[in-house]
Amino acid sequence: MESRMDLIHSSGIQMVQYLQTNYKDSQNLFLFISFAADLRNTFFVFFPIWFHLCESVGIRLIWVAVIGDWLNLIFKWILFGQRPYWWVHETSFYSNSSVPVVEQFPVTCETGPGSPSGHAMGSAGVYYVMVTALLTLLLQKQQQQLKKWCTHSLLWMGFWGVQICVCLSRIFLAAHFPHQVITGVISGMAVAEAFNHLHLIYKASLKQYVYTTAFLFVFALGFYLFLKAFGVDLLWSVEKAKRWCTDDKWIHIDTTPFAGLLRNLGTLFGLGLALNSQFYVDSCKGNQGQRLSFKLSCIVFSIIVLHLFDSFKPPAKIELLFYFLSFCKSAAVPLTAVAIIPYCLSHITNTENKKSV
Repeated sequence: MESRMDLIHSSGIQMVQYLQTNYKDSQNLFLFISFAADLRNTFFVFFPIWFHLCESVGIRLIWVAVIGDWLNLIFKWILFGQRPYWWVHETSFYSNSSVPVVEQFPVTCETGPGSPSGHAMGSAGVYYVMVTALLTLLLQKQQQQLKKWCTHSLLWMGFWGVQICVCLSRIFLAAHFPHQVITGVISGMAVAEAFNHLHLIYKASLKQYVYTTAFLFVFALGFYLFLKAFGVDLLWSVEKAKRWCTDDKWIHIDTTPFAGLLRNLGTLFGLGLALNSQFYVDSCKGNQGQRLSFKLSCIVFSIIVLHLFDSFKPPAKIELLFYFLSFCKSAAVPLTAVAIIPYCLSHITNTENKKSV
């Protein structure tokens, strides 16, 4: 089994070298694609746009992103996947030959296990939600079969184009092996498809959001502590990242497993707070909340405010404080986009209308 995995990993290293050698001029493009595929952009950009244009899609985006990334963490802890940038230095596969040269980049040195790829899984899940939502919106009033077929084909071609680019970027950066990104895409699509048929999330109460958030955290923490009691350290990959990363400055605490877990759970908890707040009811659920001009204003101001908000980086010197502030910051993202900004805009509009009368 080990020799078979060595062959899979070595073939993956060959692909990393091929991309880095033949597409070196595309380095900035691959770096941008990897940045764009980060779930942070789902929360800070895609979510406010979709939520105010089609509320159910926005809610589904958050659930798919959060649950998908939580499952990604559990899978990574179970599968113990290697990453190319450290595997080449530790394997005995090249004992009779020279170790391949694999270039590293500022975003290469992620500290979690490698399988399945979180970027590929998150991107596949999020884009699957958006493509299926667009198909539903665009095809429901379309009568001509040719136009339906063209729309369907173009959207899915776009989807697969994005996934291929994300997969190639993660391989180019030596962050993942090919089989890890393929597994990530399949897993992400499966999670998104499951939530396309799960309608309970649209009417979930605050209590259900709290219980779900607590369950996901307790399960992950319990799983970690249970295995640690038997001598299995699920944070083994952090030590490998620190040992083999070319530059210590490229190792960031926000790439550790628990940082991602608390960041995502904070987002889910914040969505529950926002959807069950009086601010949301007073602004988005009223007549004014149905106007396109109001929706577009909410989108623009949400993206601007969240962009400024994202510039705040919790201090990383004290880990527990960093995790707590990351949770709070993430909870504030949907709370701001769903409740606070719509309420403020609604209040300003109502005040101006009263003055004009």
